[in-house]
Amino acid sequence: MSRRIREDISISLFGPKMITVTLFLVLFYFHDQLGYSEAQLQFGFYSETCPSAESIVRDVVQHAVTNDPGKAAVLLRLQFHDCFVEGCDGSILIKHGGNDDERFAAGNAGVAGFDVIDEAKSELERLCPGIVSCADIVALAARDAIAEAKGPFYEVPTGRRDGRIANVGHATNLPDVQDSINTLKSKFREKGLSDQDLVLLSAGAHTIGTTACFFVIPRLDAQDPTINPEFFHILRSKCPQGGDVNVRIPLDWDSQFVFDDQILQNIKNGRGVILSDSVLYQDNSMKKIIDSYLETNQSSKANFAVDFVKAMVKMGAIGVKIGVEGEIRRLCSATN
Repeated sequence: MSRRIREDISISLFGPKMITVTLFLVLFYFHDQLGYSEAQLQFGFYSETCPSAESIVRDVVQHAVTNDPGKAAVLLRLQFHDCFVEGCDGSILIKHGGNDDERFAAGNAGVAGFDVIDEAKSELERLCPGIVSCADIVALAARDAIAEAKGPFYEVPTGRRDGRIANVGHATNLPDVQDSINTLKSKFREKGLSDQDLVLLSAGAHTIGTTACFFVIPRLDAQDPTINPEFFHILRSKCPQGGDVNVRIPLDWDSQFVFDDQILQNIKNGRGVILSDSVLYQDNSMKKIIDSYLETNQSSKANFAVDFVKAMVKMGAIGVKIGVEGEIRRLCSATN
């Protein structure tokens, strides 16, 4: 039986104006045939067993992002990649010593932030040993990273348990920057995510962070006609033919360290940096979703921050392990 949980969540947007909105969020029931379990996460799961859990994670993330603003995007991406393989169970953190772990999959190239998770886990184990899962730390760290980038702060349902399996072979179907729009839609739908979630969690999440020229050069070499001509020359100057493929460039050219909806305007204007962002505006249904966030009429304009939070909470419930499933790891990089 599906379980609907109605919660009032206060979201503060960190910007010139502080605004508060109330969301009514639903934790979705995921059908077994799609590989999901019923999400029975709770807000404030650690309120009695480890009351300072969320503040500990927040302090660690704040310190990390203050020292390196790029960490915000890294931690956001870490949760996305964790949830898309084996569900949101911290499996991407496991490192057995070889190259057959999930984190070494081609689709996980460049995924990082493990040091931040390990630091938070170490402090939590010191104060509340065996209580807080690594999977929950990943979800909380992503939330706190978004807030540090002047994005929305929102309540995260917790109670996930850690998975015991981390197999590189299970990470072969991650969304890829070279995927067609139909392939991207299919991969998101397999996880119970909608086309709107695709816009928000893929393109929307690229409001912060960078990518490597490795992922951009093929578009430039192919003279991709969807790239704004002026922007093409800018990209080519940063990623020349035969140049260093490891050079990093912003995904959101105008505000790479600030969470906002500028990335959607960029995509509409042909200034999407990677192909998987640009193809969204070539599809009529996705185009309508993007345009809904760029409406000049405020009364009809969709709220990007609010919808992004809904998508993050929805994604964070994919394939969660609860109750007696999985374990609570002592070290995030190793199963017990």
